Amino acid sequence: MTRDDSIRITNQIRRLRTERGITQGALAEAIAVTRVTISCIERGEYHPSLELALKLARFFEVGVEDVFRLEDRDPEEH
Repeated sequence: MTRDDSIRITNQIRRLRTERGITQGALAEAIAVTRVTISCIERGEYHPSLELALKLARFFEVGVEDVFRLEDRDPEEH
């Protein structure tokens, strides 16, 4: 299976977190990861495992697709 560079994974973690008044540190502690991990996920520098994605969705009490989305890349970004 090859990587499809025409799509990208985006997330709503920062929005969900700030809407609820939760710090990166508090979120990290709640799901047993480091604050740096949360920061990297929010910036799109790290894509979490399925297990971690499910933990994040459960924490926010939303579906995984409310946290993470596949979006088409702009063809000019390549």
